[in-house]
Amino acid sequence: MLVYLLSLIGCVFIAFVIGSNDTSNAFGVCIGCNIIRFKKALLLFGPFVLIGILLQGQKVMKTIGSDLLNVNISILGISLLVSALLIAFSNFKKLPVSSHQVIVGSLTGSGVTSGIDVDIVSVAKIVISWVISPLGALIFAFLIYKIMEKTLSRLPVFRVDILLRSLLVLTGILISYTTGANELATVLGGAVYAGLISPVQASLGGAVLVFLGAVFLSSRVIETVGKGITTLDPFSGFAAQFGGAACVFVFTSLGMPVSTTYCIIGGVIGVGMLKGMGTVRLDLLRKMLLSWVLTPLCAFSLCFALTKILN
Repeated sequence: MLVYLLSLIGCVFIAFVIGSNDTSNAFGVCIGCNIIRFKKALLLFGPFVLIGILLQGQKVMKTIGSDLLNVNISILGISLLVSALLIAFSNFKKLPVSSHQVIVGSLTGSGVTSGIDVDIVSVAKIVISWVISPLGALIFAFLIYKIMEKTLSRLPVFRVDILLRSLLVLTGILISYTTGANELATVLGGAVYAGLISPVQASLGGAVLVFLGAVFLSSRVIETVGKGITTLDPFSGFAAQFGGAACVFVFTSLGMPVSTTYCIIGGVIGVGMLKGMGTVRLDLLRKMLLSWVLTPLCAFSLCFALTKILN
């Protein structure tokens, strides 16, 4: 009974902090460009997270809960609690963090200690996806920005501004959808395949908790993504956000758990390079890169040690 309770608490906690961390992915750029306010962004974010996990979350759930390793209740509680604490700590420090890296690292660490077979091929595919996806987003954003320079420059300024603002909101909605289909599915995949909750219960309950996390804690990371890396206007903001959204959607369709956070950051860096590297805060990027490397390693080590102690 205690193991089930720990697993449930872990699911609740991590879904909550996912909302606090990942709202910035969808609407951080919109808010940074002063297109919509925080409250309106929340009203768009919540419903599309639910739609995303209901329609397309099953593939990523299977990757995490079955393909990576056969998750059971005994390792699920420790893995999710450690993951939630690491994400919450990063959020408090105003640094975006990949929930996928934390969860995969935690589950793998607990699984290895418990003697459960971890599929090395699946681990390799996931790690390669982590590397390729932000680079792909950077390239997409770079190309989109160049294409817009060639085409939209012929239109009147006020029309371009209205068009870009509308497209930014629509792209934010797409990222909200993939947050459910990819981010939240990663969180709940282990719980579903361990038999803790049904897919429908996971989807409904998880979406509500993500929304509550967004309401209470997301403003800190939104400030970092929307304004902290480089100054964004609607033109560059759309290129960055759409580049990230396109990458996440492609990998979601393949069932690969990739980081929406780092895809959006990759897109922001891409347009920042076009505006001049002097406009990009390299000190903040170094911290994010260090976090990208250390996050899965810390999650793996903590869960490995904690599971070994408890066993």
